[in-house]
Amino acid sequence: MTIRAALLAGFALSLAPMLAGCQMAAAPSPNASSPVASTDPLANPAPGEWLSDGRDYSAQRYSPLTQINAGNISELGLAWYADLDTYRGVEATPLYADGVLYNTLAWNITTAYDARTGEVLWTYDPQTPREFGRLACCEPVSRGLALHGNKVIIATLDGRLIALDRSTGQPIWTTRTFAADSGYAYSITGAPRVFGDKVVVGQSGGDLGVRGFVSAHDVETGAEVWKFYLTPSPTDTPDGAASDPVNAMMRATWSDEGLWRQLGGGANPWDAIAYDPALNLVYVGTGNAVPHSRYYRSNDEGDNLFVCSIVALDATTGEYRWHYQMNPGEEWDWTCTQSMIAADLEIGGRTRQVLMQAPKNGFFYVLDRASGEFIQAGAHVFQNWNEGFEADGRPITSAAVRYTDQPHLVAPGPGGAHNWFPMAFSPRTGLAYFPAYQSGFVLARQPGWTPQPMRSNSGWGFFSTGEAAQVRARLTAEANALEKAWLTAWDPVGNRIAWQVELPRHGNGGAMVTASDIVFAGTTRQTFTAFDARSGRQLWEFPAQSAPVAGAISYELDGVQYIAINAGWGGGAAQIERGAGIEMPRAPARLLVFRLGGSAQLPPLAPNASAPPEPPPLRASEATVARGAQLFAQTCAVCHGQNAIGGVKDLRHMSAETHAAFNRIVLEGLLLDRGMASFADILSTEDAEAIHGYLIARANEDWGR
Repeated sequence: MTIRAALLAGFALSLAPMLAGCQMAAAPSPNASSPVASTDPLANPAPGEWLSDGRDYSAQRYSPLTQINAGNISELGLAWYADLDTYRGVEATPLYADGVLYNTLAWNITTAYDARTGEVLWTYDPQTPREFGRLACCEPVSRGLALHGNKVIIATLDGRLIALDRSTGQPIWTTRTFAADSGYAYSITGAPRVFGDKVVVGQSGGDLGVRGFVSAHDVETGAEVWKFYLTPSPTDTPDGAASDPVNAMMRATWSDEGLWRQLGGGANPWDAIAYDPALNLVYVGTGNAVPHSRYYRSNDEGDNLFVCSIVALDATTGEYRWHYQMNPGEEWDWTCTQSMIAADLEIGGRTRQVLMQAPKNGFFYVLDRASGEFIQAGAHVFQNWNEGFEADGRPITSAAVRYTDQPHLVAPGPGGAHNWFPMAFSPRTGLAYFPAYQSGFVLARQPGWTPQPMRSNSGWGFFSTGEAAQVRARLTAEANALEKAWLTAWDPVGNRIAWQVELPRHGNGGAMVTASDIVFAGTTRQTFTAFDARSGRQLWEFPAQSAPVAGAISYELDGVQYIAINAGWGGGAAQIERGAGIEMPRAPARLLVFRLGGSAQLPPLAPNASAPPEPPPLRASEATVARGAQLFAQTCAVCHGQNAIGGVKDLRHMSAETHAAFNRIVLEGLLLDRGMASFADILSTEDAEAIHGYLIARANEDWGR
């Protein structure tokens, strides 16, 4: 099939079976012990407040405020800003309550601001160990906070939940969500969520090796209430967890022999977790499998529950209620951890209580949130993995993307058609809004692969010689031709794209929509932009001097509507885009706050006039460079880019001083304070020198880029 034909087929694939989804149990009636939505402030915040990640339990990121509208948005200006003193990615959605704005940065440093003026009221640094930066695939980011009563709750990269006093920033309680010596590469980058009287949190690390789980903790004490594992017990013994009754169901979908037993299988819920208080259900979006290759993970066998799924659990007990798996036998680094939004929609002539999600795999899904029934799904980008849906909603996976030891083109690529960037939904327009990315990637199994501890464990291969290299080059050219990015408005009832605005590159920010029919989103033009929610017409734009990747909020104080957004380019999308050799001059991260009549000004952006430094001459042998390339791919690429292009720090552009200190940086932790830990536990001096030789070779190949 040609790319054009497949593209048309992908957009046309839009089916709506009316039977139950995969492996679903009947949902219970609402539990009497669940919070009453009408009295829970997190379910019904005041119009001017933004108390949780998605604003309320529906997670629609919809503000009922209307003071800022299409007629006066030209008057929107900067009220105040806060320099965040980092070039790291800032992915958090700020929270607002009672005149105070709460924000968190990389390494979980948390600050409270006077929401009128930007005055810092307090800052709390949990002293997150910088060594955990090695375990964060896409920078040591935090995607947000939670509020409950007098508490601000943070989840740290090293696995702690900490409740702070909202007034002082002093700790009230601290608890661990996973043991520091668990043996798995756990970290936390997602926001904790408070649902009623519980804090619910997942974890990251699925590219390295984890056994995913979700845990609930008492909001007053931090004590664990329940835990649910999302892959089966590797020892085939009970865990003493809420998942024990369905362990056999999970286990039946995995092979007897496979590296899932060693690496955990993945399925970690590293971002979105949602809640319906009336149904008393917690919805857990799960991550990719580990190792990525199903051949090594599970002998090319089985659906591998619950990777790349939505799993519904009883909020009181953690007991399983239903699940829907978007990608059975996932092996493409796709995740279902993206925003999950609840709404009541008229579909097929009746009102449906739905849960909506646009995960990495390129489809927009609408499920019944009470039962998990698959209602409908449609592709919003080119994709070549799905040949339709069975009557029960199970996807039909094309054999073309089940890669072997020969290169296969897979679309979307691992970056995802929609990654973590928050999605919004307007009950006024009936549309969902999210940044979309069309891409492909060439995958092949690496022959003879064995896992490495605390490294990226894919089982993917990269061919540099012979016929396979020629095939890879041809398919990579096809993948490159696919790349496009948009802000997409999706009609979940009509199961179609309502409108799209083309944007320059991957990494555009999350969406927020208001009752005045305005969508706010950051763009890779390094702007914060407002669009008409019904047409996509651009209404307003602010030069942010960095791409705001986070989600915005709107709040009201003294009768004035404000808009707040973190502008801090970084994280996984930035690594992918820097990997394309595209680097824009940018300012350090800032928290930007706007109001009508705002007149504050950002300082001018310093021009980036200097070229990359000329690299030293290559003296390593071809064999050493080849070995260094393999070690770099296994150990360094997740932070420093495939083929050593881009990443947190583009290592082609090292200074003479950095080259001279290379072994000390890699083996002694010379730059630990910047998050670059020592790798002496897994790399020898010879290994470090081979990696250095490879980087010098790459710098000479690409000098000036």
